[in-house]
Amino acid sequence: MFYEVSLSYPVHRSLTLSLDLSTGPAVQFSLTQEIYPGDPYATEAAEVVPTFHAYAPTASVAGPAVYVNYGRVEDYDVLHELGMNISGAVVLARYGKIFRGDIVGNAYEAGAVGAVVYTDRKDYGGEVWFPEGRPMPPTGVQIGTVYWAAGDPSTPGWASRSGCERIEVEEMVARGDLPRIPSLPVSAVDGEAIMRAIGGPVAGDDWQGGDGGVVYRVGPGPGVLNLTYIGNQTLATIQNVFAVIKGVEEPDRYVLLGNHRDAWTFGAVDPNSGTAALLEVARRFGKLQKIGWRPRRTIILCNWDAEEYGLIGSTEWVEENREMLKSKVVAYLNVDCAVSGPGFHASATPQLDDLLKQAAQQVQDPDNSSQTIYDSWIASKESSLIGRLGGGGSDYAAFVQHVGVPSVDMFFGGAASIWGLVALKLADEEILPFNYISYASELLMSTKELEHELLGEPISLTSLFKSIEELEKAAIKINNEKKIYAPSKHNDYGSKSFPGIDDAVEKAKKLKKTESWHFVQHEIWRVSRAVTQASLVLNGEFT
Repeated sequence: MFYEVSLSYPVHRSLTLSLDLSTGPAVQFSLTQEIYPGDPYATEAAEVVPTFHAYAPTASVAGPAVYVNYGRVEDYDVLHELGMNISGAVVLARYGKIFRGDIVGNAYEAGAVGAVVYTDRKDYGGEVWFPEGRPMPPTGVQIGTVYWAAGDPSTPGWASRSGCERIEVEEMVARGDLPRIPSLPVSAVDGEAIMRAIGGPVAGDDWQGGDGGVVYRVGPGPGVLNLTYIGNQTLATIQNVFAVIKGVEEPDRYVLLGNHRDAWTFGAVDPNSGTAALLEVARRFGKLQKIGWRPRRTIILCNWDAEEYGLIGSTEWVEENREMLKSKVVAYLNVDCAVSGPGFHASATPQLDDLLKQAAQQVQDPDNSSQTIYDSWIASKESSLIGRLGGGGSDYAAFVQHVGVPSVDMFFGGAASIWGLVALKLADEEILPFNYISYASELLMSTKELEHELLGEPISLTSLFKSIEELEKAAIKINNEKKIYAPSKHNDYGSKSFPGIDDAVEKAKKLKKTESWHFVQHEIWRVSRAVTQASLVLNGEFT
């Protein structure tokens, strides 16, 4: 399946640091990653994409360096309390906590003219780094997109077929999908060099780096950063690949397994470990077919393109097939990075929690043959917690947020076994193994947390509690015989149970106006209606 989409490539990048604009640059950063001795891929280094932020705007800016910690809204609040003026500055932020696109967006909102994002050793390093240890080496750079939405930015809401309607870059920026200020990613070494040129007040303890390093100060200056980025946004052809095992009893009901194959560099972990797991699942399904097995429902293996740029391949396919997916897809099971460290980690929509746990109890831990993955999971610090899929971190996003499909995202060394087992249960069991009681319980817990947060405000949650009670009754009835999860406004990787309510509350608290709370109440009514509609669907009733 081919799509023609708008992708961003670097043409020219430069970053210099000086103590005064009039004295000229004192430091010219190479913006490259060192090749370590004995690297078997050293000869391919020239073919690797340069370090850059995809969809950063073309611009040349200069300003005093200001350290903003992780670049979160609360970090800027701290700086404002110190009387810091960010206007005209080039901010230095460290990776972590929030999506890099939100780091750049928050910098613009604060008045900055540019952003430099570095990999801090405290968060990503260690005393021994690659190739002797696991942590990223000091000259390593995290490449990524700063595009806030998902899918092709030139075709918001419709599929990017050749010759289709497209919007111009200026409109993409005006919509708030693309950043308004330039940015660059740099290494820990370069970040520390910039940090040494920043004076002003000493940053708080939770803003500091690792022990024994440079003392972090917030600025502004005296170091001045001069950042230039020239990019080329152009149309390129991408391709999604599918394999179909047709169901014999419910061929028009689909269980989807997905992974992407594009990478910023070699992609050993992201996504190739997941791609290897998908190929292994396909091999095992092939062996089952050879002995006569056919699934009850159709299984589709999906391999997505252009995920790194902004979940483009999967989102375009969902946009093109939205109505069919809403009515026919049973579940979407995603694996991005199958292997990235010890332990089993999973996120899901709540009705799939029990199925995940059951599958984990049936698969041997590849690191400890005396116990199951579930045994290791509950013994770990994760305490068998299953995360939620509200953020935009991988290809499940369009399925959860656009069409409301039950979804799972997982990573672990034994991912292929659990992935395949969950798929088989969803494809073969006569009654789908969904537990909506878990869903209702989760919503009730989130509503109680919201109730505590809104204590003393002129807001009623009665309609929301009532709709959740109706959903729980319907779920219990089923056992006996979507506007719920989405990214947080200021962190595209984050997840909120009631994102619309959460953003409205945040705005109301900031504006401190009575009329602002009317929007909060409106959001509560809106979510209540959605939950009530879910109850009607479970009950199989009309109003």
